[in-house]
Amino acid sequence: MNVEEFDYNLPEELIAQTPLTKRDTSRLLVLDKNSGNIEHKHFGDILDYLKEGDTLVLNNTKVLPARLIGEKVDTKAVIEILLLKNVVEDEWECLVKPARRIKVGTTVSFGEGKLQATCIKVAEEGIRHFKFSYEGILYEILEALGTMPLPPYIHEKLKDQSRYQTVYAKELGSAAAPTAGLHFTKELLEKIEKKKVNIAYITLHVGLGTFRPVSVTKVEEHQMHSEYYEMSHEVAELLNKTKKNGGRIISVGTTSTRTLETIMDLYGTFQECSGFTKIFIYPGYQFKAIDCLITNFHLPKSTLLMLVSALAGKDHILNAYKTAVEEEYRFFSFGDAMFIQ
Repeated sequence: MNVEEFDYNLPEELIAQTPLTKRDTSRLLVLDKNSGNIEHKHFGDILDYLKEGDTLVLNNTKVLPARLIGEKVDTKAVIEILLLKNVVEDEWECLVKPARRIKVGTTVSFGEGKLQATCIKVAEEGIRHFKFSYEGILYEILEALGTMPLPPYIHEKLKDQSRYQTVYAKELGSAAAPTAGLHFTKELLEKIEKKKVNIAYITLHVGLGTFRPVSVTKVEEHQMHSEYYEMSHEVAELLNKTKKNGGRIISVGTTSTRTLETIMDLYGTFQECSGFTKIFIYPGYQFKAIDCLITNFHLPKSTLLMLVSALAGKDHILNAYKTAVEEEYRFFSFGDAMFIQ
């Protein structure tokens, strides 16, 4: 399968640069994955598509203010570091610019020495492992010195950092937001619960895969980077009960989807667990966990576009995207949403 099959034309002006004033006023394209039928709604209308006994699964990861600008201790050269994954204690896998300046033993200083990072391992694709040294609590230091790691296609400065967090963000550790969840408000979640729809929270810390384009020609040759996930016993029981009772599992975002499908692939049922996943979902994959998906509009030729194509069929998805472009939907992280049912 060729990566070019997942390309589409997107005018640059449709890439959303800022979030809307109200989260749930974004538009919602509803796609029937079997017929390809399309409806145009607003996100608050998602209530009309959820049924009693369904379970809505949300990723409660919280984005680190993980982009740091510092300087090499020896030459004072400016270095940008993006924390991607906590390997062990104060050791982190990071994306570095310019990477060529960072070798094993290089130390970078941030905030006039409040935080220092020494390179202990050199990996491919601009990745370095750093050992961090500081006094106090690392996350508090990141809050003071770091900024939100917005995707490279967003050029506007984010005025309110909380708008790149979901309202239910809890578990610190992501290098990017699970953006399908950005449309939910606390009030909307309350309305969903009043409709006797279950709400379940799982965790997947979004990592390098979000920032890396597919660089191979054949889809099957692409390698995903690993991301940490976990599911509690209570959530596993709820999801198994939902399946048993004929309810639908509605995943919010590709990150939730990858977590749920990973667990079902491994165990054939939902169960309390944690680990790292490299699951790559593309057309031909047989879904075992989810029935429906709430998601944003994804980049051309991306692994996320391949995932939604696996669920609804490539032709249905590309037609929906073509329609979204014609109707001037807003695309990507701060853009509009799609409900695949």
